[in-house]
Amino acid sequence: MPVFFSFSLVREDLAKHAAGLSREQVWQTIGRTSVGFHLKHLAGSVDRLTTYLMGGQLSEEQLRNLREEGHGSEEVQVLLEGVHRALADSEEKLRTLHPNSLYEERTVGRKGLPTSVIGLIVHIAEHTQRHLGQAVTLSQLARQKI
Repeated sequence: MPVFFSFSLVREDLAKHAAGLSREQVWQTIGRTSVGFHLKHLAGSVDRLTTYLMGGQLSEEQLRNLREEGHGSEEVQVLLEGVHRALADSEEKLRTLHPNSLYEERTVGRKGLPTSVIGLIVHIAEHTQRHLGQAVTLSQLARQKI
């Protein structure tokens, strides 16, 4: 359940803080990155980590999307829809996991880093919260700068 609570907070906080940003605010680099990057990365990382959670490997499309996360010109609503779609897709897959599978081995990335189903569930929740926090903070700063 913690990952579902994490996703609920993502939806709530992004609706409050990121919705309504202009395209310029979304893609404005503040420090080293932009709100747009964090929204794309949040959606993409949930998708990629869920793929590993389900025992899969990344597709060429997922790898291409990873390379393109720092670039774009999408409106905030398009990016938020991508986040919502990734969260919903992940939730659907999470619901299929059997409790007896929590300690099954999984691997992550090209190097095949070892983990487990429960390890990936925890990582999805914490990684999502990390990028949510960055998106919220940058959204607030972007509103002050433009």
